[in-house]
Amino acid sequence: MDPTHIALIAGIAVLAGIAGGILAGLLGVGGGIVIVPALYLALSFTDMDPGLIMQVAVGTSLASIIFTSASSSWGHWKKGAIDVQLLKLWAPSILVGTVGGAIVGGVVSGQVLIAVFAVVAFIVAMDMIFRKPSASETPRSFSRPVWIGSGVFAGAISAMMGIGGGTVCVPVLNFLGYDIRRAVGTSAAIGFFIGVPGAITYAITGMGQADLPPFSLGYVNLILLVFLVPLTTTFARVGVSLAHSIPQRRLRLLFGLFLVATAVNMVRDLIMHAM
Repeated sequence: MDPTHIALIAGIAVLAGIAGGILAGLLGVGGGIVIVPALYLALSFTDMDPGLIMQVAVGTSLASIIFTSASSSWGHWKKGAIDVQLLKLWAPSILVGTVGGAIVGGVVSGQVLIAVFAVVAFIVAMDMIFRKPSASETPRSFSRPVWIGSGVFAGAISAMMGIGGGTVCVPVLNFLGYDIRRAVGTSAAIGFFIGVPGAITYAITGMGQADLPPFSLGYVNLILLVFLVPLTTTFARVGVSLAHSIPQRRLRLLFGLFLVATAVNMVRDLIMHAM
């Protein structure tokens, strides 16, 4: 790989780290929903097997989310926007779903992961843009089995998409009647419970795989991680400040429009690879 390609990949990783960090704090999404497409683009400039690009992008994104989520969560915690009781209720089932989703994501084709990413991002975007928030100030509640099932689903989808859980968890919590800022803060903390088992599982399932980029631990690339982590953790604090200053409706709309753009970009990639 020539120096121009190396500089281009580094530049994309830096921009992804800044944008991912801001979005992590702003939307509680762990940053993965922008980091995965960015890493996918960066790695497409290498000579690695196209079928492995998405796995590396997802695995590396999950590893970066460990640090981004910790930084974002701390900022939201200081503003009282994390529901600790909900974390205790949801975290175990999310862990189970994350491990299962990461195992599936590590063995299926990259095109499947792209399709999952695009479809889920678009569905969530439509919900966030068009559904009116509940007028009730008291969060609704479901039975424990429903919470468990939703946690397993959220963890599995998040691990397959390489995201911190906010893409799924924020709309779910908002639907249940949680204030959007509290939903964002709690989802940021949930990202840590997704990032740790998800990154470990992708590292294990990718062990021994040929044609991975240099300095890869399974499907987690350590060089890209070094570029991402300092930026995502720093700029996550900027996102937290924005999240607590932007009106709720505008925050929901911003989240939805961003997801639409992401889904469209991933569908375009699918079509280009099919041609």
